Amino acid sequence: MAHRHDPHHEHEHTAGQGRHHGHTDVDWAEMGPLLESSAELFASLYERALGWLAQEVTEPGLIVDAGSGPGVVACLFAETFPGARIVAVDGSQPLLERATARAERLGVADRFSTIAGELPDVLGELDYPADLLWASRSLHHLGDQRAALAAFAARLAPGGTLALMEGGLPPRFLPRDIGTGRPGLQARIDAVQAEWFTRMRTDLPGHVAETEDWPALLSAAGLKHTRTHSFLLDLPAPVPDRVRAHLVATLSHMRDQLAEGLDAEDLATVDRLLDPGDEASLHRRPDVFLLEAHTVHTAVRPG
Repeated sequence: MAHRHDPHHEHEHTAGQGRHHGHTDVDWAEMGPLLESSAELFASLYERALGWLAQEVTEPGLIVDAGSGPGVVACLFAETFPGARIVAVDGSQPLLERATARAERLGVADRFSTIAGELPDVLGELDYPADLLWASRSLHHLGDQRAALAAFAARLAPGGTLALMEGGLPPRFLPRDIGTGRPGLQARIDAVQAEWFTRMRTDLPGHVAETEDWPALLSAAGLKHTRTHSFLLDLPAPVPDRVRAHLVATLSHMRDQLAEGLDAEDLATVDRLLDPGDEASLHRRPDVFLLEAHTVHTAVRPG
């Protein structure tokens, strides 16, 4: 499976879409530890999102995590819905192995299984329709998102819910003026990331440009009762070491990508942020925080 870097866009899930060529190529197995640690860091956000879903979805028999990655959220589903069977679906067998190991550690392996394959076709291997299908930032790794949503909807039981995590706000982890380089570095990084994301989408097999109006796309897939809610992760300074480690790993992985879009001064600032010996680095500065929003859209298959 391919992905990243784009931990800004995906903390956990992968689409099973195979490797892309050029600078958007991602090695999902290599990304496994970062994906897992990222999702763990965002666990409180996911728990709130799942609690919100639990208001709509009562006593589901089957929950499918479409693009489960290393299974952090899939295991949270097992904890949130103790009567449900959980199926983690992903294109990366190494990530699914991490998911299975996690389910065993948490004591939910008896209700947890995996399916390896390319979304959305692999969903045809499900034994029966899903009462809840969760797709967390996996849809945008599929070339034809409208067709994929229709395929997702087709795998729902009557009255079943499709929950799509797409959009939200990119992370902020430093002040606008960090005391070195030009102010506004993160805004310029966002612009580079946006260009990367556009190239990633364009390079996908079967790419179809689509207006990212997710409720409208859910409705076009024949689903009803759309809802949208955003969930905030707010970890103020001073952050614990694991948050620093996550941000260092994220920015380090982005470094080559940023070289294409940032000027020499900004790249020098990024390098200072990554230098553990520099007082201005993410490793040492006291003003590091983490603020990010994820948005979930839901809709229901008519009964």
